[in-house]
Order: sequence, then structure tokens, then C-alpha cells
Amino acid sequence: MYKYLFFILGIFASAKTFNPEQYTFSGQSYREGETLKYRIHFGFVNAGYARLELQKSFYHGKEVYHAKGRGWTVGATRFFFKVEDRYESIFEMGTVKPLHFIRRVDEGGYLISRDLYFDHEKGIVRIQDWIKNTDTTVNIGEVQDMVSAFYDLRNIDLSTVQPGDERRVDLFFDGETYPFKLRFLNKEVIETEFGDIRCWKIMPLVQKGRVFEGQESLTVWVSDDVNKVPLRIKASLVVGSLKADLEEYSGIVRDFELIHD
Repeated sequence: MYKYLFFILGIFASAKTFNPEQYTFSGQSYREGETLKYRIHFGFVNAGYARLELQKSFYHGKEVYHAKGRGWTVGATRFFFKVEDRYESIFEMGTVKPLHFIRRVDEGGYLISRDLYFDHEKGIVRIQDWIKNTDTTVNIGEVQDMVSAFYDLRNIDLSTVQPGDERRVDLFFDGETYPFKLRFLNKEVIETEFGDIRCWKIMPLVQKGRVFEGQESLTVWVSDDVNKVPLRIKASLVVGSLKADLEEYSGIVRDFELIHD
């Protein structure tokens, strides 16, 4: 279940990877200590939560960002289907290039344990699967992983975007590069836990198949401010429907601008 959420966040956030000349960069929209917590509904059920937090760290002697994502089920969902998922990304502070991606999944006894090591100079990623005991190498372009991608787009000045604009999106996931288009629909004011907030309504045009029910199955509402935080996500999946709402946050660059009547 949580792979869909992190997959969606990655789709939203990887748009600049192949076409950086289309964007104006507004400066960093996140900082060390940022924490975002989402409440997840699967169909009509309050199924669980997902949490993302960002810290600084060191990787091979270089200062980097270390983003940690965790998803877990609650209540009756946990009783029938216990989930404890962990997704982590270590990426460069300036370019947001992923260096090491960590995926640990336990969904009702279904286990995934993989580490991805990116070598952007050689254009390869090494995939170490600890469950299958395999070690493979895949050729890549300029990709993002599922978590680093979330932070990538947030440095872009969305004021340069017009309704109807589309951007190509490529995301590396499960050993493959997935092509998408990202369509900016319009600006809307949505009601949230924190008040009414102006957002960009964005539709990634996804591939119908293993994950999504149709090409227009996914909608994301992103705060129209310096933070560019996804506030709401809705998706029609082949296994049901998913809705995620931001429930708690701390450490963002600037507090959300509330719209008052």
C-alpha cells in the first residue's frame, strides 16, 4: 500500500529531471528538520499514516541530506494486515542527485529489502536485493529515486507555470525507468486541517497497468507557496482508491498562507 503513496510523491516531484531549462529556480523550499505526516485512507477506511523527515548527514565524507519515509497501518487495518514500510534516500544537497536508496517492506509477511547505489558518472545503479540474494546493475539516465524525487521539484518557481502546461516525468522504480507527463490544471483553494490554502492542482498522466486504473487516475494538490508541499493526493488504483491528507507538519521553510473569507 505505501509503495503507492511514495510512488505518487515521486511522480509529482521528479518533473525537472529531463527538462531543467523549462523552469525557473526559486531557491530551496525545504530544510533540515522538516517533518510531514500524512493520514492515509484506502477506500473508506482510515488505513494508516506515512511520515517523511529530513536531516543532514555525511556519506563517504560528504555532507548530504538523508530523507526517511515510514508508513504503517493502524486500527482494524493493522489487525488484518499489518504494514511496516521504510523508504530512505541519501542525496546530494545541491543537485538532489540520489546516492543511496533504501527500501524495507513488511506487508502482511511480504518482505522487500533492497539497497540501490547510484553512480551518476557511469550512468548506472547497483541494486542489492537482500531477500533474493542478488546483486545487479542497471543503466540509467538522470533519474530520481522514490524519495529524493519528492524534494526535487520543490526548488522550482511554480509562478512560471501556466494552466495546461505539461512536463515530462521519468522516475526510477523497482529496477525500471517509468515515463509520465505532469499536467498543471489550475489553482484551487482547498480546505485542510490547518485552514483554507491556495494550491496548484496537478495531474500526472500515468500508465494504466499494475498500479493505476487509468491514465488520469491521479491528482495532487500542492501548496502554492515557497514550500510546495503536497497537501492532498487522490488516486484510483487497480486495487482500490487511495487518499492522503497532510495531517501534521513542522520545520517547513515558511508557514502556510491561509486564505480568509
